Amino acid sequence: MIIKIDFLTIDFPSQEIKDTEDLTSFWKSAKKNIEQRVRHFDGVFKTGSEEAVFAELAFCLFTPQSKAVSCWKAVNILHDKNLLLKGSPEEISKNINNVRFHNNKSKYLTDARSKFTINGKISIKNKLASFKNPEDLREWIIENITGIGYKEASHFLRNTGIGPDLAILDRHILKNLKKFGAVDEIPKTLTPKKYLEIEKKMQSFSKEVKIPMSHMDLLMWCMQTGGIFK
Repeated sequence: MIIKIDFLTIDFPSQEIKDTEDLTSFWKSAKKNIEQRVRHFDGVFKTGSEEAVFAELAFCLFTPQSKAVSCWKAVNILHDKNLLLKGSPEEISKNINNVRFHNNKSKYLTDARSKFTINGKISIKNKLASFKNPEDLREWIIENITGIGYKEASHFLRNTGIGPDLAILDRHILKNLKKFGAVDEIPKTLTPKKYLEIEKKMQSFSKEVKIPMSHMDLLMWCMQTGGIFK
């Protein structure tokens, strides 16, 4: 069973968020809702089913160049039709038309599923728990799961409560990090080395403004979308 969650609309301040003081003020107003979502993430791995954890991996495989809400809807469709754990690439592809590059991503999903299947059943939690820290686990995921890079692996580990201090760096987050002076410029190409450099700068910025990393991504996404999702 997977837990279906909603997009939480947040009352956005009427004035533009221009500096870290505004950012902190907005965080305080959205903090209760952000904490609610973080508690949900924390429970996915701790108390969720094998399928619930795998569903988060599927979601993160779907998200590149696609809207998050559409990707989670696609995951739920696969779950409801018993295709998430059993469907062929062709069956999955037909049911995720709202996800860009659905033909490739359906193959990524079944390939990932095979990596975590033992005796015909999905078994992902033990593998994830075998790593000493989120950073090593992230490297393993990137090396072994087709279609996953640093951003998607970090997203997956955040959404399962395993890597709350990892950075999910996309253009929206990078734009805001530059806006608030955490980085000097947005790189044209986000290489693994550059990703890790910016992640450290985001972690330092998070400590400086006293907003947890587990909140910062959701807060900056809220600034872009007006709400909190995944």
